[in-house]
Amino acid sequence: MAERSTAAVDVADNGGNEPLAAKADEATNDGTTQAEDTEGTSPEKPGSPEGRDGGRVRSEAVPATPDVHSGHKLAGRYRLEECVTRLDGFSSWRAVDEKLRRAVGVHLLPADHPRARSVLAAARSSALLGDPRFVQVLDAVEEDDLVYVVHEWLPDATELTALLAAGPMDAHDAYQLVSQLSLAMAAAHREGLTHLRLTPGAVLRSSTGQYRIRGLAVNAALRGITSSRPLRQDTEAIGALLYAALTKRWPYESDAYGLSGLPKGMGLIAPDQVRAGVHRGLSELAMRALANDGATASRQEPPCTTPEELARAVAAMPRILPPEPTFAAQPVYQQPAYQRTTYQQGTYGRPSSHPPSVTQPPVLAAPPAPLQSRTGRVLKWSVSALLIAALGLGSWQLAEALLDRNKSSDDTGVTQPTDDDKSKEKPPPPPAKPLTIAGATEFMPDGSGINQGGVENTIDDDSGTSWITPRYQTFPNFGNLPQRKQGSGIIVDLGRVQEVRGIEADMYRRGQTATVLAAGPDASSPSSPADFTQRIVEKQVMGKTLKEELKKPVRTRYVLIHITELPSDGTGGFRGGINDISVLG
Repeated sequence: MAERSTAAVDVADNGGNEPLAAKADEATNDGTTQAEDTEGTSPEKPGSPEGRDGGRVRSEAVPATPDVHSGHKLAGRYRLEECVTRLDGFSSWRAVDEKLRRAVGVHLLPADHPRARSVLAAARSSALLGDPRFVQVLDAVEEDDLVYVVHEWLPDATELTALLAAGPMDAHDAYQLVSQLSLAMAAAHREGLTHLRLTPGAVLRSSTGQYRIRGLAVNAALRGITSSRPLRQDTEAIGALLYAALTKRWPYESDAYGLSGLPKGMGLIAPDQVRAGVHRGLSELAMRALANDGATASRQEPPCTTPEELARAVAAMPRILPPEPTFAAQPVYQQPAYQRTTYQQGTYGRPSSHPPSVTQPPVLAAPPAPLQSRTGRVLKWSVSALLIAALGLGSWQLAEALLDRNKSSDDTGVTQPTDDDKSKEKPPPPPAKPLTIAGATEFMPDGSGINQGGVENTIDDDSGTSWITPRYQTFPNFGNLPQRKQGSGIIVDLGRVQEVRGIEADMYRRGQTATVLAAGPDASSPSSPADFTQRIVEKQVMGKTLKEELKKPVRTRYVLIHITELPSDGTGGFRGGINDISVLG
């Protein structure tokens, strides 16, 4: 998921549009249903900067998406690997440049697509910019009735969407974000290029902390987005990203990009009124970029209507430094006090120029070393020889006793255990056996099911029958749909509280991200993740077979296999499921 989110192009994002999510969730099991882009209504949504700045989407009849598959080669060089977007007559792929042996991204659409010419023109203009702050267009070609655009693929970068999902940014990171984005877009506007789709999915942060923008001009051309005020629209988009970085809220009433919108009917309120501790200067800067129709409520500053003006406003602020690193306090050890001798003090053989204020006790002369005479040396050697002889005799007697003991043990053939050994011996536990399962239900943490009719197939001891999810597009986390944020799975009911010692399951397909949990002994009808407080198997990517035995049994009645991400089905979609479940006790 991390690689997909950092490298896939954000042309399929619906900005939180519920009807699109509902269509994606209604995909049939044969995988023929495709998510459709509601571009005719997208600009008018209150949660979209396009709607506020006058952006428009051209509605045209488009031909079908090109029928290509994984393994297809373009120009005998670009091998398509995985489809990450397929809608509105075009598709986007992760591919491999076999000539340079590197990963690339490819947008693909038919040559007779009404937007093909504008996409080619946008890609070629973007490629001429050559600014490293943008994801570079590498090739733009019309060939064999196809138009394709090749761009960089950055697997080591992280989408701003993922960064915001972890929480608001600190002041320094938010300052770097708005500074770098405004400077980059100001440079693009000077060359006559606009973005018009500057969303959290279009911004990447590299491992070195540099922000890069993808889809310059191309993303808007693929969607047919135009604007009568492109400079203002891109500026407001940067303001929206800064607002989200400071508050983890989208600055409109609609939820979008995994972020909650503002409360209904309150209008646009400053970030420092949404969340405590927000940097005051950055809060005012976000309002100046977002309002665009007057000064902010707290200071009479003019609005920023272009990225150039926004970049100058950032430069006029006092620079925000990164937070000081914190170090663990080192323990302080109390050293014993001692008195240095005159030799250690460097005054050996010389009188002290500063007599001590405290009378020191007289230093006694050290006695001569003992046994330094000839008689003493003879005595030492004699004692040493006697000790060596005694040690040798004792070792020989000990070895002889051990040999006799081993011999007696070999003669009898039986080693008698000691009393301590007998007390430590415990009978081995009986082998774990499958417990009787009273029933199973689908896990529906968000209130709606996806395939309740197939639940019984998971407890019928028949691996040929299965509970299978619908086919989801673009994202493995159940299509990234609002009603699927917490995933799905199967809850097994044992009928009564029992000791569970393990679990075995036959998964529908390898590669599903899942965890196995158990409800508390006093739980009744658990339905949310918080009801399952005991962990049986840690969250991991499962193979085809799941098998786990616990060192310490858990007491429970309900066991949950919770699936949060689905594997690819090989056709650009994602699907998973479970064939059979067995609980051991």
